[in-house]
Amino acid sequence: MKSEIARQCSAQLPAGFRQDNEAVFAEPWQAQAFALAVSLIEAGEIQWDEWARALGDAIAHAEERGIASDGSGYYDLWLQALEQLVAGKGLVEAGELGELASAWREAYHNTPHGQPVSLQS
Repeated sequence: MKSEIARQCSAQLPAGFRQDNEAVFAEPWQAQAFALAVSLIEAGEIQWDEWARALGDAIAHAEERGIASDGSGYYDLWLQALEQLVAGKGLVEAGELGELASAWREAYHNTPHGQPVSLQS
């Protein structure tokens, strides 16, 4: 059963990112970023209004951050807002996000086409 927070997040997505008021994702990482944001709000780690402000700020500054203004980079903005919030609240260690991003890039580049990417622990 979908939580109220997940319903609210889905309802706030731009029209091209929802169908029948359900979130639509082009890639698995987009669904994971969406789910992580919902989980952090539900757990009380971030507040709904904080999330709305962070995402709004990311959208407002999309072009200067190198994100296309045609909507194709919406979940990139979602991820930027999420990273900003978890780092700002100290939910991750300083530098940990950058290290994880580098590790994922390396894993992606070293994974044969068609195989799932996994991060070595």
